[in-house]
Amino acid sequence: MAAETATLVPNPEATSPKNPISRARIETVLGRAVGGFGLMFFAVQALPVLLEQVDVLNPGWNALVIAAVLGGLVAETVASLVRRFVRPANAFVAIAYLVAFITWPLGVQGATGDEVGRPWLYAMLTVATSCAAMAFPVWAASAYTVLSPVLYGVVRTLPAGGGAPLGDTALEVVYSIILGGAALVLVTTLRQATSAVDMAQHTALDRYALAVRQHATEVERVQVDAIVHDSVLTTFLSAARAYTPDSQDLAGRMAQNAIRHLADAAVSTGQDGALVPVSALSQRIAASAGGFSAPFELRIADCTGHGLPESAAEALHSATVQAMVNSVQHAGRRERAVSRWVSLEGTEDGGVVIEIGDDGAGFDTRHVPSERLGLRVSIIERVAKVGGVVSVESELGRGTVVRVEWPGEDNVVPAVVPEGGLA
Repeated sequence: MAAETATLVPNPEATSPKNPISRARIETVLGRAVGGFGLMFFAVQALPVLLEQVDVLNPGWNALVIAAVLGGLVAETVASLVRRFVRPANAFVAIAYLVAFITWPLGVQGATGDEVGRPWLYAMLTVATSCAAMAFPVWAASAYTVLSPVLYGVVRTLPAGGGAPLGDTALEVVYSIILGGAALVLVTTLRQATSAVDMAQHTALDRYALAVRQHATEVERVQVDAIVHDSVLTTFLSAARAYTPDSQDLAGRMAQNAIRHLADAAVSTGQDGALVPVSALSQRIAASAGGFSAPFELRIADCTGHGLPESAAEALHSATVQAMVNSVQHAGRRERAVSRWVSLEGTEDGGVVIEIGDDGAGFDTRHVPSERLGLRVSIIERVAKVGGVVSVESELGRGTVVRVEWPGEDNVVPAVVPEGGLA
């Protein structure tokens, strides 16, 4: 049957935000803000002063400084848009600005005092300290926030910097330090807050994965307990009272039945034989996907008339959730956003095929540590116990696709789980 792509939103309140808050997201927003405001400051504040001072500045030096500062801001803006090399671009702007101020006296063509006035670079001082806050560690950015205004103050009091009075220059220096410090505090606070959010999300995912495994274990334990209570325990009680040949024969038959029940427990289809509609399974998967901070695109085909046993539905849902947990935990990349999807469709023989995929970091399936149980136990073995099969395709840098197949109740056969398989 043909599958059509659809987006299921079972509960708007439970749906995760399209762009969840994270350290990577905040880095992108800050980078674009610094680049955008830097270009605006250059156009509105620095450029008019630059045009007034162009006659007293060395043309070669002036062109080189403009190319370095303005070109660095353009490069920083582009880097923030493509989410690559953002810190190196900010570091280049901060260093280029500092070098430009140090060499300012060399750029003045013998003019002094009122002929020069306040250097046009002063209008970009806050932008430079913001770039330093984005590029350097806190201690280095703090030093830059103090050093660059002090350097401006020294140049400003020199004849090549306009020869401003010391008192007026000191006020400008303090004002610049306060603005730069505010930018540094804002960047640092947002980074620390989002890092805490990322850590909390990682911890929540770990606990959620553990809860899924514990729930599956509890379901299996209850099933086994029921079998032991209804079959094995009754057999033991009958055998203990088997004093006649007829009662002993009956106890033997009961023991054979109990052994058969235990052997069939792994692929039990439910005690009442009731089938779960695939539409109900798709709703459960959609609700679970909505609980993650990372969005999943849901591609649900029309499976009207399809149904599967409760044990199979539970196993497929748990395996799908575990695969989504693995994707959110391991597929993320700071350089770009990761696309994730879950597809579900029915087969002609009454089976179900579920795919959980992403275009994230990927991994080498041949080098997964054996102690990692998320894929081997929580997905592959869990699906195998209800007669399904799992295949994994992954490539470093290209993403991962986990394909979960349940062939239909009439075609279920005990699946072989690879010993020492993927984790």
